[in-house]
Amino acid sequence: MDKPKTYVGINNDINGGMTTIGKIIRDAWVFGLIAETETCEGWNLAGVDALLQKVNNEWDKYGCLASRLPEDLFKRHQRIHDAAVETARAAGWCGEHETADEE
Repeated sequence: MDKPKTYVGINNDINGGMTTIGKIIRDAWVFGLIAETETCEGWNLAGVDALLQKVNNEWDKYGCLASRLPEDLFKRHQRIHDAAVETARAAGWCGEHETADEE
């Protein structure tokens, strides 16, 4: 089966958007790199990779730790990611596969 040439969009992604690309998009929302209404549906992988680089550059400023974000960004991060977890859980995601190797 061929991989899709474009991204399906965070609202159409598996696991309620709890994927690597979904995290990139949510972090881009946090940092204001894209509007929170941008789902990235139809983006090619080069576009997603370019967004990843921008997100990484922003995280580098804060040592890759949410706790080091300025208060306004921290609150936005919490709001966006808490809502994403709630949405994903409602879609059947439980998060166990992310922590299975930590046991």
